[in-house]
Amino acid sequence: MTTPARRLTRSRRSKVVAGVCGGLAERFGLSPNLVRLLFVLSCILPGPQFVVYLLLWIAIPKAAY
Repeated sequence: MTTPARRLTRSRRSKVVAGVCGGLAERFGLSPNLVRLLFVLSCILPGPQFVVYLLLWIAIPKAAY
């Protein structure tokens, strides 16, 4: 028996700012706090992390539940 495929949506349950990290965590079966920590740690490195977050906020739909 197969499990239903999880869609990538912004989380309504584990939401701090926009639910992007929570949605990514739910999609990949990780802890939302781990994904948030990885995002914050990635901000130490040079790169467009905030721009990517904003684009994901726009592109990923809200969860229906």
